[in-house]
Amino acid sequence: MRAYERLLQYVKFHTTSSEDTHTHPSTERQFALAKYLEQEMRALGLQNVLLDDHCYVYGTLPATPGHEAAPGLGFIAHMDTSDEASGENVQPIVHPNYNGEDVALPAGVTLDTVRFPFLKDLKGQTLITSDGSTLLGADDKAGIAEILTMAERLQAEKIPHGKICIAFTPDEEIGEGSEFFDLARFGAAYAYTVDGGDVGGLEYENFNAASAVVTVRGFSVHPGEAKDVMVNAQQVAMDYHQSLPQQDRPEHTAGHEGFYHLTSMMGQVSLAKLGYIVRDHDLQKFEQRKQTMLALAEKFNRQYGPGTVTVQLSDTYYNMLEKIRPHWHLIENARKAIQKAGLTPVEEPVRGGTDGAMLSFKGLPCPNLGTGGFNFHGVCDCITAEKWDKAVEILLGLAEIYKG
Repeated sequence: MRAYERLLQYVKFHTTSSEDTHTHPSTERQFALAKYLEQEMRALGLQNVLLDDHCYVYGTLPATPGHEAAPGLGFIAHMDTSDEASGENVQPIVHPNYNGEDVALPAGVTLDTVRFPFLKDLKGQTLITSDGSTLLGADDKAGIAEILTMAERLQAEKIPHGKICIAFTPDEEIGEGSEFFDLARFGAAYAYTVDGGDVGGLEYENFNAASAVVTVRGFSVHPGEAKDVMVNAQQVAMDYHQSLPQQDRPEHTAGHEGFYHLTSMMGQVSLAKLGYIVRDHDLQKFEQRKQTMLALAEKFNRQYGPGTVTVQLSDTYYNMLEKIRPHWHLIENARKAIQKAGLTPVEEPVRGGTDGAMLSFKGLPCPNLGTGGFNFHGVCDCITAEKWDKAVEILLGLAEIYKG
């Protein structure tokens, strides 16, 4: 079975996660796909298959004879989809021999080649989209399909390999995919997440990340008697935000450039709150960004009085590069596997986080590989069958390299 044929089954499962439930998994509906995958993994001959209470699915493909001493190699993908577009009642559409032109979807959405110029490069391939009313769910059901297709081909084609460890996780889209990941049960010495963009992508840098809550306490009096007395918390909050470097915002940055991103705000005269995420690939610059926020608070406290502005900072995750460097063979071997598949590795920093980053800091070095998809998290989500096939070739190449 080709990888895209698996995806056409997986996208039928509604697996959107939620930040609001504070449960693990965040949505019970993710169990439906997990149970399906558990059964499929058993049917494919994987051993030690387990679906646990937190909706993690594990399985192992034992090493072929003569390769038992090779360290376990892991592949990980996530089952949940983003809540930025509906993931319910997905209707996938297969466009054979795509002509490289605009694609009008039934729900009234058009994938146009001006907005998405990469479409022209997909001419002649088998393009797969949703009907335009939902996302497709290639992020990351494409990764799941590619991993299980690799497992199927390793056995069917009798390709020698070491122990292959497979896991599918919930809640990656809300940053909790590694929360209850059982490293001991997984059994790999190192791994790859299969959760990136275009095939050939290789990612081993991500942001250092923190969240910040800026609380401003004002002083309210009748506006008719406010002169030299009132401290409007909302105005102070706006002044605070404007005092941050204005070019260091997501809409003005790219590549390795970090930012302050205002994600929420609420306020009255007496109390206002600003929510931020703070990001930078460089750890020193990351620390400087946090210090800038604290120093600004002190500046406003000198102007309006102690305790007017407080900043609560919480680190979320760190750049995995620190943990990947001692295991650089993961990058060198991924490059070899990508090149063997006839592609040129594309190595760019992740402008976000990954399960792999968090797992790397837990002791499982885990860079990320591209799946072949585009336009994730929206109704223009798409991928081609041929890019899936190439992604499977890369995984097979890695299994061969690491067989020992």
